Amino acid sequence: MPPSPAWWTPSRRCSPGCRGSIATGWRCCCASSAWASTADEAPRAGRASLPRIRGRLHLCGREPSCQSGHTATDAARTTEELRMGAHPLDSLSAEEFSRTAAILAEQKGVDAGWRYASIILKEPPKVEVKAWREGDPVVRRSLSVLWKKQTNEVHEAIVDLTDGTVESWEHIPGVTPNFTLDEYHDCDHAMKENAQVRAALEARGITDLDLVLFDVWTYGGAVLPDRWRDRRLGWVDLWRRASKDGNPYAHPVSGLKIIVDMNTLEVLEIEDHHDYGFPEVDAEYVPEVRGTPMSTAIKPLEIVQPEGVSFGVDGSTITWDRWTFRVGFNYREGPVIYQVAFDDDGRTRDIAYRLSFAEMIVPYRDSSFDHYRRTAFDIGEWGLGYMCTSLELGCDCLGEITYLDATLPDTAGQPWTIKNAVCLHEEDNAVLWKHVDPDQGAEVRRQRRFVVSAHATVANYEYLIYWRFYQDGNIECEVRATGIMVSTPMAHDGDSMPTGTTIDQRTYAPFHQHFLIARLDLDVDGDANTVVESDSMPAPISDSNPYGLDLHTQATVVERESQAGRMYSWEKQRTWKVQNPGKLNAWGTPVAYKLVPTASFPSMFDESSPILRRNPVIGKTLWVTKHHDDQFWPAGDYPTQAVDDLHNGMTAWIADDENLVDEDVVLWYNFGIHHITRVEDWPIMPADTISFWLKPFGFFDRNPSLDAPRTAMDHCIPGHDHAGHDQAGHDHVSR
Repeated sequence: MPPSPAWWTPSRRCSPGCRGSIATGWRCCCASSAWASTADEAPRAGRASLPRIRGRLHLCGREPSCQSGHTATDAARTTEELRMGAHPLDSLSAEEFSRTAAILAEQKGVDAGWRYASIILKEPPKVEVKAWREGDPVVRRSLSVLWKKQTNEVHEAIVDLTDGTVESWEHIPGVTPNFTLDEYHDCDHAMKENAQVRAALEARGITDLDLVLFDVWTYGGAVLPDRWRDRRLGWVDLWRRASKDGNPYAHPVSGLKIIVDMNTLEVLEIEDHHDYGFPEVDAEYVPEVRGTPMSTAIKPLEIVQPEGVSFGVDGSTITWDRWTFRVGFNYREGPVIYQVAFDDDGRTRDIAYRLSFAEMIVPYRDSSFDHYRRTAFDIGEWGLGYMCTSLELGCDCLGEITYLDATLPDTAGQPWTIKNAVCLHEEDNAVLWKHVDPDQGAEVRRQRRFVVSAHATVANYEYLIYWRFYQDGNIECEVRATGIMVSTPMAHDGDSMPTGTTIDQRTYAPFHQHFLIARLDLDVDGDANTVVESDSMPAPISDSNPYGLDLHTQATVVERESQAGRMYSWEKQRTWKVQNPGKLNAWGTPVAYKLVPTASFPSMFDESSPILRRNPVIGKTLWVTKHHDDQFWPAGDYPTQAVDDLHNGMTAWIADDENLVDEDVVLWYNFGIHHITRVEDWPIMPADTISFWLKPFGFFDRNPSLDAPRTAMDHCIPGHDHAGHDQAGHDHVSR
């Protein structure tokens, strides 16, 4: 779904005494659009109010009471510092974004007629990164995607930031880069000034355009009008607020869509299909706007760590308990977790090289006029990182928090910063392990987990992302979806739609799906790994199994990429293990990590569907591929306006049927939310929580959390003595 620009500020505080905010309505901080609307115009004054240079991921280990917003600054670095002072996987700094733009302007003539869709770290080959040691020189490279607005031609550029040279400058024909935040804002501004648009709205009785939201979406190839196929094309959804502080998504302007050339902001067509008016809906969710009080039944909850936190931050390296990993950030994936390792009694053991989200696909399962184009590739078409928002203490994160800012490029290639884009903190998570012995009493350990989180506002939806690390070697990835459902008026009272749920007066919310593709580059004790599919199989009744109790597991090795696409089986409780056959545990079995596949569901598309053809990656629960340094995006490098992935993406990658046994493999896990909409999701949706787990399976020789510390009074159960009797003297029996 289209984003809300990250440099906009919300108009309402989160709660009394809290520094956070919620989006009751967006107002733009910049006095004017950051870019001119035609290719031959120079950039305007720029974004004076934008947060300026702060460098790569920067840290503020502030106390909960700290209101200073302290963030480290990043001075410009010399060429020698670029060679020696960085880690190969450090995110690009503010200076490196500016340097990229300066080099391309000087050496390739990139001027105001060009726009940057993205600039990202050109990660060195994995084998080089794994061989790198502290103090080794680092060659820093950036990868830019640019397009020329006048001709719509697209180029990719690799810049050697260390030597200040352009390594490659390649024209990429027939593709459309991701849309940008500048374009989203410019389109909104241009539509409000367009005479045709104003006339169409006036015909519906809408004259105050300050209450109208113009929500631009990208096109998929299957629904792209042929006559405009060579343009950078957007279609615009329209919404009207009831008041200046009202819910921006409360009142859709039904049956009205605008087709826009995003390079010129020319209105190509206004589609006026129907007008179902504005039903009287109960759509406001902010207490002050609703005129209803907040509950006073819940008392304050405070999280304190009187001795400070248990984790350390050194540059982009995080250490906590026995874990070590790095945190990166880019425009497309948002947070990236690198080089995850675990200290196993003094031995550092690799678990994962790179963990991230590679795509998010949201098809609306409603072919009516208002929705048939509504299939979003939120990561590939917009960029999850671009849509991440600032986190606020007491609202988004609770406790002793360290924040990381994220620096990203605008369409001029210049840096801007999302303050507090990533939150680092510890959480209590109930019991880690426990047993009550009748003679010795209870042994119980509280469970602690370390959390890396980021929140993205994707137009009407929020996605809250949590990577969690546990004392017992588990890694959990959780996503919470909240925000505002797309609502749609119906023609008459009493109408209903088979493709949605009636949620208010003459209003329904269409069914839809959220497919998230996690890219899991695991290196289990090294990168010579094999993926084994494990099914639980009941044994038939026989002489040796007279009661039918026996249960076995059946292993299927995923040997080649022709077998890459795997489906979850509930009946067999299927899991997938990433084994290292060359490394055995104390009991003679290969060390492994297991993907526990929760929150997965079938795509439910006809095999001939153009939607499935465009993104076949959602057709399977799991894909396994051989690692390649240039394979990041399973729906293709350029999914915007795409028809298929035959040239780049999962279909292309597996066509050569590479070996997957004892290889460096990558898992692509497809999970998400099958959203059969509910009345209770309106007018704002309680968080829908999904997750999956990576669990050690024979990776350790025993429970690795045996050394977890006791806390006060956790060695006994209140009301029982240590001999296992309750206070009345009765035996306490545990099983």
